[in-house]
Amino acid sequence: MAYDLTGKIKIIQEPKTFDSGFTKREMVVIVEDGKYPQEINIEFVQEKVSLLDSLQTGQTVTVTFDIRGREYNGRYFNNLQGWKIATMGEDSTFSNESESPMPENFTSSDFDEGDIPF
Repeated sequence: MAYDLTGKIKIIQEPKTFDSGFTKREMVVIVEDGKYPQEINIEFVQEKVSLLDSLQTGQTVTVTFDIRGREYNGRYFNNLQGWKIATMGEDSTFSNESESPMPENFTSSDFDEGDIPF
């Protein structure tokens, strides 16, 4: 199931490539949510990393993402994994040709869990 959120880009991190070849890039989007704005971290993996190349901080975007969850050492973690970005005020939508958020054969074991930064 896909979800959308709209907000302003606060941070776009540099891509990180792990020894296994797995690549990810994260960005933080500020979403106005009542009295307290929320800073939402969204990660983009593998070929979706390039979606962030033409974006800048301060831009208003709508990000389409999936929620991914996994267990690691008896603890459970969730990630928001982006796969489509639309900029506000422009007609263009940035996404890959395929609307599929992840390759069918992708699993979280495709990267070295020793590199997980938490």
